[in-house]
Amino acid sequence: MARELILYCDESDSSGKHFGNFYGGALVESAHQAEVIARLESCKVQLNLLGEVKWQKITEPYAQKYMELVSEIFSLIREGKLKLRIMFTQNYFSAYRLTSEQRENGFFLLYYQFIKHAFGLKHGGFPNFQSAGVRIYFDKLPDTAEKCAAFKGYVTGLTKSVDFRRAGIVIRQDQLAEIDSKEHVILQALDIVLGAMQFRLNDKHKEKPEGSNRRGKRTIAKERVYKHVLSEIRTTYDGKAFNVGTNTGRPQGMLSLWADPYRHWLFKPADGAIRPEYAKKRGAKEKGPAITTSASQVELGRS
Repeated sequence: MARELILYCDESDSSGKHFGNFYGGALVESAHQAEVIARLESCKVQLNLLGEVKWQKITEPYAQKYMELVSEIFSLIREGKLKLRIMFTQNYFSAYRLTSEQRENGFFLLYYQFIKHAFGLKHGGFPNFQSAGVRIYFDKLPDTAEKCAAFKGYVTGLTKSVDFRRAGIVIRQDQLAEIDSKEHVILQALDIVLGAMQFRLNDKHKEKPEGSNRRGKRTIAKERVYKHVLSEIRTTYDGKAFNVGTNTGRPQGMLSLWADPYRHWLFKPADGAIRPEYAKKRGAKEKGPAITTSASQVELGRS
């Protein structure tokens, strides 16, 4: 029988103090989609979170409610009904052989890499099925209609690649759509986790209002939610340490890219330059293998 995967995609903070170009994805199989949506919506109702939930909306009175929602998100992840992936770049590592065209299209070039590699779709073992259709929902893309259309064309072009054909993966043009996160609770759930990561990695938990020597209540509330997200990730990995600023390990080799319930990907250009001015005081130490792509190969439809 055919299999259908639904991928919800979002992005955040193109640039930050230490990290930028944050991309996130939530993957659910069609067989689980209705249950995942129903459970997240039910959790929101029980918590009296009746509007759209977003990282930016977290305040002190709502921190505990968001933490309980995060617990439900990760329960679904541990049950194998939802997968999350987060990708980002680090200012410490810079690609220096990019053409002017590549720099202009950087947002879409990285988005393309995220869709192609982050979930390890080509390692999913789909030949056991007639095919694996992938439906992709993007939070509204921040660019011209022309550029967005071209980007979607390259995404559907992945179907013609050797790896995707071998894996039986099909992405059709009519299965790509830009959506409003207000109407899609899975995208809202992704926004919370993605927001938590960019908040912590860019040291926003240390920010203080101008003229004050104390952090604001909202910043403290967001840090509480971030710490709960981290706790849930570590629970997902049986209590093992999880370094949020680098790549998740690959205990099953490349199969881990598909099999793992939750993963991070620090995107590094293979021929990039180190920019020491962006190093943190303790240095920029990264653990684990990196999935790197040569800056000269970062082209839509080719890398």
